[in-house]
Amino acid sequence: MCGGRGVSHDAQAGFSLPPLVKLMKERKEMLDWRGFWDRAVYETKRLLRPVQPTAVSGLGAMPNGVGTAFRVWAPHADKVFVTGSFNDWSPWRAPLAAENNGFWSADVPHATVGDTYKILLHHQGELFLRADPYTRALDGAHGNSVITRDAFTWDDDTFQMPEAADLVIYELHVGTFAADSPAQIGTFAGVQERLPYLRDLGVNAIELMPVMEFAGDYSWGYNPAQPFAITRTYGGREALQQLVKAAHAHGIAVIVDVVYNHFGPQDLDLWRFDGWHEDGKGGLYFYNDWRSKTPWADTRPDYGRSEVRQYIGDNVRMWLTEFHVDGLRWDATNYIRNAHGHDGDRGADIAEGWQLMQTINAEVQAQFPGKLLIAEDLQQNPWLTKPVAENGAGFTAQWDAAFVHPLRQALITPDDELRDVTAVAAALSFTYNQDPFARVIYTESHDEVANGKARVPEEIAPGQADTIYARQRAALGAALVFTAPGIPMIFQGQEFLESGWFDDHVPLDWRKAEANAGMCQFYRDLMTLRHDNFGISRGLRGAQINVYHVNDEAKLLAFHRWDNGGPRDDVVVIANFSHRAIESYAVGMPRSGLWRVRLNSDDRAYDASFGSHYCPDPVAAAPRSAMLRLDDMPFFANVTLAPYSVLILSQD
Repeated sequence: MCGGRGVSHDAQAGFSLPPLVKLMKERKEMLDWRGFWDRAVYETKRLLRPVQPTAVSGLGAMPNGVGTAFRVWAPHADKVFVTGSFNDWSPWRAPLAAENNGFWSADVPHATVGDTYKILLHHQGELFLRADPYTRALDGAHGNSVITRDAFTWDDDTFQMPEAADLVIYELHVGTFAADSPAQIGTFAGVQERLPYLRDLGVNAIELMPVMEFAGDYSWGYNPAQPFAITRTYGGREALQQLVKAAHAHGIAVIVDVVYNHFGPQDLDLWRFDGWHEDGKGGLYFYNDWRSKTPWADTRPDYGRSEVRQYIGDNVRMWLTEFHVDGLRWDATNYIRNAHGHDGDRGADIAEGWQLMQTINAEVQAQFPGKLLIAEDLQQNPWLTKPVAENGAGFTAQWDAAFVHPLRQALITPDDELRDVTAVAAALSFTYNQDPFARVIYTESHDEVANGKARVPEEIAPGQADTIYARQRAALGAALVFTAPGIPMIFQGQEFLESGWFDDHVPLDWRKAEANAGMCQFYRDLMTLRHDNFGISRGLRGAQINVYHVNDEAKLLAFHRWDNGGPRDDVVVIANFSHRAIESYAVGMPRSGLWRVRLNSDDRAYDASFGSHYCPDPVAAAPRSAMLRLDDMPFFANVTLAPYSVLILSQD
């Protein structure tokens, strides 16, 4: 879900543009008789030889060595010009020709890479000065578009996204991830410097909260003003390319959050782009009826217009081709497919939005196989991850509300008696379309730790996140994230028990990574088991789960994970959701013999306050008589569990 700040439509309309008289005064052309004469001569020549559309395909500014071809969609404009540093910001020297299909274009000599410009549109006697909707960069001072050419060298970047069963995602916000103080804003270069840390932790995919241009310097990023431009606040276009290339060299995939459920609303040049609008709405890029309204602004794109669909599709292609990203996480897809953002309201469904997702996802899967397409829908709708051929939306995975909400509730509930272990059991085994890897599972994300919510330890013990119970239960939740079937994800700083809530002005406190080094080791051990690095826990990469023991009275559950089964494959996870230690507790086991304790979350190595109860290692599983079968399992073992702890067992 988004975290942008809204503005009124009057404020949006107020972005509008200096009139031509003001522009000419600024350039001193109005009082310059020589400029007046030049213009008269120019206009005479133009009437005799009208400007011609460019033969170059594409949209935006396209440098060609001798100048730049420009093309823009403005079907309601009467005239369109390009004004910029290459023509001394003349309002008339660079006209674009109408292509009779709503597009305007021309080849402009002398306009070259590095020049800044804007689009000047005439509509019914009014003038509008806009940034190019397809601009790849903006200058810092005036918000002018910049002519760019992609010259980045990728060398032999042939990185392949790890398979879903092996993925571990680390969600981060560039602006706060690598900053040292609230007065400093993090950068792509800062993230790049910490790639070795993430690699050594066991992360093999980072998910960047939105990095396209947004209003101001501080933002979550979910208020995109220019979807094709990379924010200069974080370092700009080439710095992002450098980050992706470096991440790939470290074996780390890069996923980028994209926002197509709304644009802006601040600094939004798309608003009434060519002057036309209806009912006080946003004009040609947006719905101009009841479908325009979203929780963030009246700026839902008009998915019914082919040009808007092309605009969004071109943006998707840009991320995959120009930045080599390995996946896209679509923000709030429920607001693309339904005006009110939820199921059960068929009258508010937006069929065109569903079709947009289908079309783009089908194209990506055909042309860019292996890319991860994640939906943040949070409605537990299986159709999001069904194939397009079956009329699904075609996403490969979706953030799973059916996992995070029951598990977080069980972790943060103060009283043991009120913990719903049965709901946790259901969350562990939930799937979309019988595919366990069609879901992303987590206890913390940018949404779950803000907007009135906080980090898990903070939710457990507000203002006392360092207490032992807060630490134990946070570790308990993390252990279930990495042992349940699905794609596990953590949010920045979760591994060193960052407290409070997420704020785009407050950087991570990296001192906690040293202070809580044991907890970082705990996450490292979890990821090692998840990846099966030592060949002793293959079942955690498998698709199978059997939650076979659920004791809601004792607040304890156990489940079996496996791929093909057998020693070094079968994994048994036992979790205690109670503050009471459990001594010599009998639990069913899938195989006989010795089971090694691969991880005990109560190990003192993870926290000096832990270590009150150790389970014997190894644990012996023995046959059970037919009349006394336990958990419908042929074998049983006795285990010891510390309060709020997890055991992970497997066989040699």
